[in-house]
Amino acid sequence: MILTRDCDAQSLDVSFMTHALEMAKAAMANDEVPVGAVLVKDGEIVAQSGNAPLNGLDPTAHAEINVLRLAAKTLGNYRLVDTTLYVTLEPCAMCAGAIINARVSRVVFGASDRKSGACGSVIDVFQSPLNHHAVVTGGVMKNESIELLQEFFRARR
Repeated sequence: MILTRDCDAQSLDVSFMTHALEMAKAAMANDEVPVGAVLVKDGEIVAQSGNAPLNGLDPTAHAEINVLRLAAKTLGNYRLVDTTLYVTLEPCAMCAGAIINARVSRVVFGASDRKSGACGSVIDVFQSPLNHHAVVTGGVMKNESIELLQEFFRARR
């Protein structure tokens, strides 16, 4: 999907976060925690995925990691410079570290994660003295992201 540049940044964020929410819904349909992610470069979605650690028995199969792996293969480079990652839930420390190593330029997330969020909720990996820093924007489509998570966990209780 390519969006025109005459859309303002906020509209683009909402549009791409909508796609991330669709990935979260697909994860939920597979009995995974509903977290979805989309990686965008030059206004085009390069990769998209949902959470998959439960079915894959893989603790690293978070939506963000899945998207970074897919995007690296698609672009032919593990460095994903000039990209934006949209994710429905604030990345954890593992994912934040991978985002830094991949050189993602910007991270946009929906819901904050007060238990393991690494973009300011618990810790802020992006403010550490590491060799790369992404610009982080939180709260985009926050309510929709929270509602999806609540729906999932309500059904499991």
